[in-house]
Amino acid sequence: MIFWILSAYKTTIRFMWKYRPPVLFYSECKFFPSCSEYGTTALKKYGLMMGTIKTAWRILRCNPFSKGGVDNA
Repeated sequence: MIFWILSAYKTTIRFMWKYRPPVLFYSECKFFPSCSEYGTTALKKYGLMMGTIKTAWRILRCNPFSKGGVDNA
């Protein structure tokens, strides 16, 4: 079940980045690894509950006021 969720998540992210309107999304991610890669790694490493919480926190920190940086899961 978790691998199906990860696959759906990655497919959605790839589709979003491929067909994104340039006004809505930044062209570069401030963090390394990108939020989608971080989410995938966090879900694999911590499981569904904690991985989702860590991914949500990472996405919330992605804003114009954040300095970004390296953030390993």
